[in-house]
Amino acid sequence: MPFKFSKDKLWLEPSSEKLKKQLEEELKLSGSNLMSHAWYHGPIPWEVSESLVVNPGDFLVRDSQSSQGDFVLTSHWEQKTLHFVIRKTVVQSSETYTRVQYSLEGEAFDSLPALVHFYVGSKAALTRWSNAQIHRPVNRTLPLSYLETSFSNIILSQVHKSKKSPSSSRAASVAPSPSLSRRFDNTRPLPSPKSTLRRQCNNRPQPLLNQDSPSSDAGGSCYTELYPGPQSYVERLRVEEGSVGIDQLRLEDGNVYFSPVVEAVSSFKPSRYLSPLMPKENKPLEVGILRRVKELLAEVDPRTAAKQITKADCMVARILEVTPEVQRMMGVSSGMELLTLPHGTQLRLDLLERFQTMAIMLAVDVLGCTGTTEERAGLLHKIIQIAAELKSTMGNMFGFAAVMRALELPQVSRLEQTWTALRQRHTEGAILYEKTLRPFMKSLNDGRESCPLSSTTFPHVLPLLSLLEKSIAVGEGTEPWETVEVGVDVVMFHLGAARTIAQLGGIYRSNAESKLQGFQEQAEILELFLTDFQMRLLWGSRGAEESQALRYAKFDQVLTALSNRLEPPVRPC
Repeated sequence: MPFKFSKDKLWLEPSSEKLKKQLEEELKLSGSNLMSHAWYHGPIPWEVSESLVVNPGDFLVRDSQSSQGDFVLTSHWEQKTLHFVIRKTVVQSSETYTRVQYSLEGEAFDSLPALVHFYVGSKAALTRWSNAQIHRPVNRTLPLSYLETSFSNIILSQVHKSKKSPSSSRAASVAPSPSLSRRFDNTRPLPSPKSTLRRQCNNRPQPLLNQDSPSSDAGGSCYTELYPGPQSYVERLRVEEGSVGIDQLRLEDGNVYFSPVVEAVSSFKPSRYLSPLMPKENKPLEVGILRRVKELLAEVDPRTAAKQITKADCMVARILEVTPEVQRMMGVSSGMELLTLPHGTQLRLDLLERFQTMAIMLAVDVLGCTGTTEERAGLLHKIIQIAAELKSTMGNMFGFAAVMRALELPQVSRLEQTWTALRQRHTEGAILYEKTLRPFMKSLNDGRESCPLSSTTFPHVLPLLSLLEKSIAVGEGTEPWETVEVGVDVVMFHLGAARTIAQLGGIYRSNAESKLQGFQEQAEILELFLTDFQMRLLWGSRGAEESQALRYAKFDQVLTALSNRLEPPVRPC
């Protein structure tokens, strides 16, 4: 039964087991269904939303009260409650079908969960003028069906009032609320003539202050309605020609075929990346940032670090949290299958970038340690422990290979005094590395070892990435399978393994979800293992945008100089 709205009591806890059960059922729905996300609160009034976001970074998403079908992101930042209307843009997919994208100010996303995930994960500012960030979702405590019934009278009365105001003509056209099942169906194609699309794009509506928030002079609150800046020439052409997104072809049997999108831009955007660990602009290897990175790596235990790396790896590789929109863009259900396909080039290059950058950052952590040899040996031991956790506990062979590459870089492996200190002070770690980890890594590369499927979250795909992108990727030396001793047999093994890996994306996802279940991310630690952060740390805000070839060539020289400074090379007599 609906409850009477009161500003003195803006929220209710579930009053019965039935409501709790309904809430649980909603949250168990598919991730593509907006009802399954606890940060979505449906049709609550703005007064209620403001009472819920009380800490910096708190946020929720709710329905717009004045514009049917629109959404508002409410957040708390710098002692103010902010309301951002999430802009919906209709994008032409073909002559017949369109799709909707969601945006705040810049990048557009194919779903609300994708938008929220981006701003939470990247810590990017919601808008340039506000610099507001979102960190912690405020989860609803009542089912949406109950909230819709409870607040329907309030919303309808506000709509009735708005009809009397000439400035609220947009709100006056609000129709009765559709059913929940229709509202949350984000996958249905929207037929729309191209002329309608162009008219919508050219006639940008004016911002309108409405019932989605209080007036801007209300204490501690601020309202904004956002529209993206002018589109670039290429973006405008894509919209006008209907070439953006996924081409749909309706087959004779009634099914719809989605032509996959060939991605041409990296998912890493270091120049736009914002981090609490570094300023908006930074130089390569800034001392203060490096010092904080070393402190965090020293504090974190190896298993936690391995889980953070695995979470980030699986997100980049599209093993975890792959939305239906992304699946349609890829044309397959998992990034593991996309890796084997011609249009998976950009994903392969992104993973190679992540692999190299992770290895270089860990090497810098060792080579940048100007303390005692024993301190460097301690760092080596920590990195060896992380590698062991990635291999045995997490089943993440991609992360394991990246950490092992850091230890095997010539600038690190040549530090004889440091490795001697490791054997003396951390004997078990040295034995683990020499007798277990190194032989296992070699066996993986040579095709003589494979990982148990039941415990693998991210298989060993590095040979496949290098084989398919060797002509493009840089920073790679001679691989084990390129020697005369191994030859074609190893290449054929890895190509055969790729066919198997492509079919097992669902199993890798299940394994990753199981191993990460209940894991609480630590924001600063996770930051260390994000590729955007690592690129900014190593090459600075400007250098991170340079070509791979130039970046890697420069840093190879930097690593060599750091290594020689720690242990000068012995000059021949």
